[in-house]
Amino acid sequence: MIQDSYRQSLWLVLLCVVLILPPVTGISLTPGSSFSMAPVIANGDPVYIHGTATGHPRGGLQVWLLGANYVKISTVSTNADNSYEYELTPANTRSLAPGQYFVLIQHPMMNGQFDIYYSPATGNVINRQLGPGTSIFQLTSAGSLQTPAGANALMQAINSQNLDDTFATTSFIVNPPSAFIDPVGDHVVGEQFTITGSTNLAVDDTLMVEITSSSFKPTSKSQNAEFSGASGSVSVKPGTGSLNRWSFPVDASTFRQDEYIVKVTGTTVDVTGSTLFTLLASRPATPATPAPVITEQTLPPVLTTATPLPTTKKSPVSLAGIIGAVTLMALVWRR
Repeated sequence: MIQDSYRQSLWLVLLCVVLILPPVTGISLTPGSSFSMAPVIANGDPVYIHGTATGHPRGGLQVWLLGANYVKISTVSTNADNSYEYELTPANTRSLAPGQYFVLIQHPMMNGQFDIYYSPATGNVINRQLGPGTSIFQLTSAGSLQTPAGANALMQAINSQNLDDTFATTSFIVNPPSAFIDPVGDHVVGEQFTITGSTNLAVDDTLMVEITSSSFKPTSKSQNAEFSGASGSVSVKPGTGSLNRWSFPVDASTFRQDEYIVKVTGTTVDVTGSTLFTLLASRPATPATPAPVITEQTLPPVLTTATPLPTTKKSPVSLAGIIGAVTLMALVWRR
């Protein structure tokens, strides 16, 4: 019961964030976080893993770093204030293949020994409590578990009720370094504007930005070599998602009309990006909207057909009727 309580209290301690001297670049991880939503770094960026662990184990803490076809096992000691910090240097991360990496910090607890350990000779993970050399699973060599199956198997092994070891975990993702420049567009001589871009390098990493005329080239001493452009370093700022941001202000008052090349490179990480933009002497005048032009059009002749007037037909009167009427009038006249 006392041992279980000690394990639980240490687990909580391992989750605590320790405010050690913050790294200048790279990412800082505290074991105990979820494997999901892992931060992203670029090859060549350092990674700092830190936290607290009580008990001051004589053998320190065991650090397991597992990735695709990659296993690195190290130890790190605790400081007088129970803090610890483990660093993956730029040289370490530069050679890492792209993908997700799992970090497990193992504490030996009360017996002072790591009950779960790795055998480099066989590539097996050994449970010391089951007898000398008893393998639990294959971590490297033929038949080994692939990440993340190996990380899950390691957590289950250390979390066994037959052991007093405990652990905390975290993870990160490695991508090849990249630097992008946003579209610059056309500008004019004398204008002030800002060139921006994005990168997966870590916050506070340094980028060198160079702007040079595309027509600039080396000349002899007797020729007048006119340089038009600018250069300077910028720091990477926090962005959104997996990309951070950078920006470089430009004062084109000393530039001449020309096409320009923008090149951004990493100072500590091998990364390059480039684009072009044009600097005009002045903005082209916006043409006035012309008034609509009304032109005469010759319409085709319209053919009309005259409609004949209706004719009144005479009522048909027979000749006999006319003679009869005259005779009748004569008889009346006689009388």
